Amino acid sequence: MSHYYSKEQNDIKSEEKKINFSIFNEKFSFITDNGVFCKDYIDYGSKALINAFKPNSLSLPILDMGCGYGTLGIIISKLYNKEAIMFDVNQRAVMLANKNITLNNVNAKAYIADVLEGIEGEYSACITNPPIRAGKNVVFKMYEEAHKHLASGGELFVVIQKKQGAPSSQKYIFELFENCSVIAKDKGYYILYAKKK
Repeated sequence: MSHYYSKEQNDIKSEEKKINFSIFNEKFSFITDNGVFCKDYIDYGSKALINAFKPNSLSLPILDMGCGYGTLGIIISKLYNKEAIMFDVNQRAVMLANKNITLNNVNAKAYIADVLEGIEGEYSACITNPPIRAGKNVVFKMYEEAHKHLASGGELFVVIQKKQGAPSSQKYIFELFENCSVIAKDKGYYILYAKKK
């Protein structure tokens, strides 16, 4: 059986639907489907990350790792009027993300990639609501790739529940970036922040 963090969703029946979401006086619509993360609503962790996202500088594009159907990248791209480059291993999610980019009229593009393999470029900020159920190895690899692709001074924002590994994630990010702090806590969700030297 396929999971939302699997590449293909061919064994899962497609039933697209539209959901609406508002934040900071901006309205968004998203087409979702079976086989993608949180298809019925915008998850609480993503909302917590959007609320905590306050970058120092966005001179380069924003990187959204594990973008799903595009929630974080699209919302932050619109709120900050910045280009967002988005990646996910799930082919159906990436197809939906590109539909949602058009639907919300934002400057973004979504690509299929397995933990950013083959991805190029530098970014001012990286945002992720990582696929915890894919396992620690996958999640930690995402942190490594974030560090590699962030420009000097680039900032990483991660949302993760305390009970799902926030302390171990913070420790590993600290090893990579030589800094990592919890900038917000919201109903068990931690927003981890690190800045590349």
